[in-house]
Amino acid sequence: MKTKNKVILLMLFLTCAFSNAQESKSNGPNSLDNESTEIRYYYFPNIQAYFDLNEKVYLYKDNGEWIEAEELPKYYGGYSLYNKARVSITDYVGDEPYLHLETHKKLYPYNSKGRFQNQTITNN
Repeated sequence: MKTKNKVILLMLFLTCAFSNAQESKSNGPNSLDNESTEIRYYYFPNIQAYFDLNEKVYLYKDNGEWIEAEELPKYYGGYSLYNKARVSITDYVGDEPYLHLETHKKLYPYNSKGRFQNQTITNN
C-alpha cells in the first residue's frame, strides 16, 4: 500500500512539474505577452531598429530622432516582428535600448542573409 501511495505522489508531482514547464514555455521570447521574462527588446540588425515587447512598439530612427510606433514605415521593406532576422536583448533595464546601438551594431553587423550565430545578447 505504501508503494502505491508513493507512485501516486510521484505521478502528481511530475504532473505539476510538467504543467509548470508548459506555462513557462508559453511566456518565452517569442511571446508578445512577455512582461515576466528578462527579454524586453528585439533588435533588428539590418535596419538598426528595436521592438519593445512590453509597450508593443517599434523604436527606429527617422531624420536623426528615435521614433516609437506600432508599425514600421513602409520604407523599411516589410520588416515585422515575425519577418526577418532579430536578436533578443536580455538583462537591459530601461526605456532606451538604442543607447547601446553602437554595441549592437558591432556584435550584429548587417548581414544580407539575415543569419546570426547567437541571437540573444546580454547588456549590463
